[in-house]
Amino acid sequence: MGSIKISAVIHTYNEEKNIERCLSSLAFVDEIVVIDMGSGDATCNIAKQFKARIYSQPYMGFADPARNFGLQKATGEWIVVVDADEEIPATLSRYLVNLPKDSGIEFYRIPRKNIMFGKWVKHTGWWPDYQIRYFRNGAVSWTDKIHGVPLTRGRGMDLEANENLSIVHYNYQTIEQFIERLNRYSTISAKEIYISNQHFAYPNLLEKPVKEFINRYFVWQGYKDGIHGLGLSLLQAFSESVVYLKLWELENYKEEKIHLRDFEKIISKQFNHVRFWLVSELLQQPHNLLNEIFWKIKKKLKFHG
Repeated sequence: MGSIKISAVIHTYNEEKNIERCLSSLAFVDEIVVIDMGSGDATCNIAKQFKARIYSQPYMGFADPARNFGLQKATGEWIVVVDADEEIPATLSRYLVNLPKDSGIEFYRIPRKNIMFGKWVKHTGWWPDYQIRYFRNGAVSWTDKIHGVPLTRGRGMDLEANENLSIVHYNYQTIEQFIERLNRYSTISAKEIYISNQHFAYPNLLEKPVKEFINRYFVWQGYKDGIHGLGLSLLQAFSESVVYLKLWELENYKEEKIHLRDFEKIISKQFNHVRFWLVSELLQQPHNLLNEIFWKIKKKLKFHG
């Protein structure tokens, strides 16, 4: 234990498969605050074994409101926020405890190591996946929007993108789990878009998913993660489609005429984006001189002609 009191804040909902691993990694804190959103399994009983202070919060479908409630209950001078499917390795906990508390830094962004479908995904937009999770009490709060950016006060600092200084996140473990969360998160996201007075437009059904795929697979080098990168890029792209289809649903499936000529322009534009990134990445691969000249000429003809 350090001389400064540290609180851990965790939100839970039916996390009996994960919570013990998470709580076991928090031996370095002085207080554990669990905000439970109506678990019907053994989550709370397990938490009690770790002497956690447990509070109830209505189920909202995402973490942010429960986190804010937990911050109100935490009494530590510093707070570490952890999800139930995460753990704090001993190397990271020692580092956090030994950080100087009089440096003028009010919050720290910690890299997060995402384990998806049994593998550490090192690209595809999931590394280093910085999260604001360690901060002085009162310096950070969350918005009421799903996956919103935390509100901060004071100076922040990024920890080194080092595996040993990372939160370990046992993220999606099955395709079914991904789709279940996709269904829940996409409903919330569609409602947020609807409330913000943005309206459905059919081009988004093509442009948004393709942009998501290009970012995940090419810009963030998902192809380096093998089948994991391809599968996750496709799943994330599908998630974007579902969000805008649910926005369409919220607008009572309003009719919008699709002109084939416009449709062709949208498809061609997005296809050209995919082709541009594909050729760009191929140019980064080892080639002999003739192959390199061939790809550069092809890229120029395809995209600048």
